Amino acid sequence: MIAEQSHKGCIPLFLLCFLLGTLWEISFAQIRYSVPEETEKGSFVGNIAKDLGMELRELSEHGARIISRGKKQHFVLNVKSGSLVTADRIDREEICAQSVECLLNFNVLVENKLKIHSVEVEITDINDNAPHFLAEEIELKISETTAPGTHHLLENAYDQDVGVNSLQGYELSPSHHFSLKVQSTSGGIKYPELVLERALDREEKPAHYLILTAWDGGEPIRTGTIRIKVTVLDANDNVPVFSQSVYTVSVPENISQGTILLTVNATDADEGINSQVRYFQMKSPRKISQIFQINSVTGELSTLQNLDYEEAEFHEIEVEAQDGLGLRSRAKIHVTVLDVNDNAPEVTITSVTISVPENAPPGTVIALFHVHDRDSGENGQVFCSIPGDLPFKLEKKVDNYYSLVTDRTLDREQVSVYNITMKAEDFGKPALSTNTHILLQVVDINDNPPTFSQSAYSAYIQENNPRGASIYSLTAHDPDSEQNALVTYSIMETNLPLETPPVSSIVSINAETGILYALCSFDYEQSREFQLRVTARDSGDPPLSSNVSLTLFILDQNDNTPEILYPTFPTDGSSGVELAPRSAEPGYLVTKVVAVDADSGQNAWLSYRLLKATDPGLFSVGLHSGEIRTVRTFLDKDALKQNLIVAVTDNGEPPLSATVTVTVAVADSIPEILSDLSSQTSSETQDDSLLTFYLVIAVAVVSCLFFSFIVLLLVIRLRRWWMLQVVQAPGDHVGGITSSQFLGIDGVRTFLQTYSHEVSLTTDSRKSQLIFPQPNYADTLISQQSCEPKEFPLPTQSLLPGKDEQAFSQDFLLNDASRILNNTNGELQVTSNIGIPSHKHKSLHLT
Repeated sequence: MIAEQSHKGCIPLFLLCFLLGTLWEISFAQIRYSVPEETEKGSFVGNIAKDLGMELRELSEHGARIISRGKKQHFVLNVKSGSLVTADRIDREEICAQSVECLLNFNVLVENKLKIHSVEVEITDINDNAPHFLAEEIELKISETTAPGTHHLLENAYDQDVGVNSLQGYELSPSHHFSLKVQSTSGGIKYPELVLERALDREEKPAHYLILTAWDGGEPIRTGTIRIKVTVLDANDNVPVFSQSVYTVSVPENISQGTILLTVNATDADEGINSQVRYFQMKSPRKISQIFQINSVTGELSTLQNLDYEEAEFHEIEVEAQDGLGLRSRAKIHVTVLDVNDNAPEVTITSVTISVPENAPPGTVIALFHVHDRDSGENGQVFCSIPGDLPFKLEKKVDNYYSLVTDRTLDREQVSVYNITMKAEDFGKPALSTNTHILLQVVDINDNPPTFSQSAYSAYIQENNPRGASIYSLTAHDPDSEQNALVTYSIMETNLPLETPPVSSIVSINAETGILYALCSFDYEQSREFQLRVTARDSGDPPLSSNVSLTLFILDQNDNTPEILYPTFPTDGSSGVELAPRSAEPGYLVTKVVAVDADSGQNAWLSYRLLKATDPGLFSVGLHSGEIRTVRTFLDKDALKQNLIVAVTDNGEPPLSATVTVTVAVADSIPEILSDLSSQTSSETQDDSLLTFYLVIAVAVVSCLFFSFIVLLLVIRLRRWWMLQVVQAPGDHVGGITSSQFLGIDGVRTFLQTYSHEVSLTTDSRKSQLIFPQPNYADTLISQQSCEPKEFPLPTQSLLPGKDEQAFSQDFLLNDASRILNNTNGELQVTSNIGIPSHKHKSLHLT
């Protein structure tokens, strides 16, 4: 190129080459590098400047460049650094395929010096390719009659890497029927073969799926797999002359049916049809004709059925040759049968037991059997064995007899049935074996007591449970069988305190199921827990048992109403009154309601609320404290006597409650209270007397009506009695009827039922009320509607003073004494007893 630029292309190319060859000395040098494949673009390969003995500036000054011999340039020269770097990612398999050595050659030209240097770069292999198969799955079809040991060629795997990174071997997934055999050729190529190790049975498994894995030797190791599906399918003047007078042949006994053993040949000197010879097998008293046959045309001797060395070791056959005109000649064929290992050992069981108790001592004989193999030599020698994990062993006796005995103590709870497989195997090649199965039942003995899953149990029962209800279930397990595992349950009587009832009166247990039943209704407030001992006993001989403790915890229910401790109902005939001064400020503590609940937990959490008050909004009750405090200051219009009804409710479900009436008197001192109440009572006396008058009138009317009804009932009774006497007089046909069949005096008595009424007349400055009061203290909360007052008109004058009272007492209150009690609380009580049979007294409270 320098010459062309200098002479501007005027000198022919051959002259330039000649001048270059004569004027400048062309020097060649060989430089060799090595780089692994798949190296990133721009990776360092070698220092060209150093290897050429040039400075960095000389590379650019002398115009050093790479002349590639191929179509693609894989390396570039960095003149600034003097390094040879990769131009792109290099794939060794793409460039050199599977060559053992991969070399890339190119030249480095130094133009100014006209020097060419040869560079050789070796591309080393890395394990970047995994072995792979050309197909994902292959299918093999093998007959179930195929004999074990048959080889089947499989697909080869391919690996583009070389050396240790290439394919190294194959591996087959575990299989009971197949194994893998890897063959190697002289060139080192490995190909796999599938070997049938165990005879196939299509009825047992129609197809087998295997995985063939190919692996290389790289780091890390790479693998490739292929799926293998194995499908399991079911005349004349010349007599014919034999070439030999006696033909001999030796054949193994396992040759297949129809195998040609030999060919006899007879010739005839005649010509044409007379020279055509046909062959026949002579009849024999033995069954030779059923074993062999001869082809009448070809003279081939073949088998009609399988040979058996054990039945006959030698066969002699007479063959006759006949030409077209019926001329005959005879020859003999001697067939020697060679023994092969075609008979599996025969096992004959002479005695066997089907069951043995689990406590049988070691050495107990289970079975006695004899072993025989019809083959000869090593093929007839037999070795017997059983699996080593069984508690049995084989003992050899005389004349190929073996006994199966126990090797250690048996345990039915671990293994109840043994399926013992005794294998008898000969020493032939391949070896044949016979498996004999003995099913042995281990008989149970009562060596295990019933056991509970826990050492102690606990049950939680709500109180007030119904009698006879199931409260818990216990189950004990006995690993024995039949009667030895039949468990019954019972409760042990324990030493309890004297005040504690016997266990048999508290709970009972079902002997068969272990279910416990409550014989009584539990009360949490009396007893909170019970300790029991339950016994589980099997039915073995002798029986075994075990005990377990059971704790019954009684859970509380909300079955107790709150009990009010304060204020208490007065017992001295007076009424309890709480004082509140008129000058009390809002929040003044008047009194406190104190209550308790016999229940526990949230069933005993009490809350207080004010149900009713004389002046609503004047007092309040603490929700949880029960404290009664004033809400505001007292006013002149407020009543001096304040009646408060407080409800106490627990937190049970459903909640229970009780009420209490608290009387609060508003005054600064006790004398002031008495004077205020007296003045209030005197002003209300006139109204009270009028109300009392009307009340007495109503009682008298009711009494008169009742007396009239009694008299009418007595008259009717006497009339029936008189009619009965009249009817009985004429004859005796009614006399046999008892008096109990007629209406007696008891019929009248049924109407004389006891009743009691208690009423209160309450008067104040605003209204008069007729109230049927409820008990003041510690009573179950009743509905508000039942406590509402009923309006009753008041009379205008008093009923008590004067002669009207005496007349009322004489006319209506027969044989009764009237009492008037005037208490300090301003109540006027009139109590009268009406003189009627079977009647209780009536009380009239006037307030």
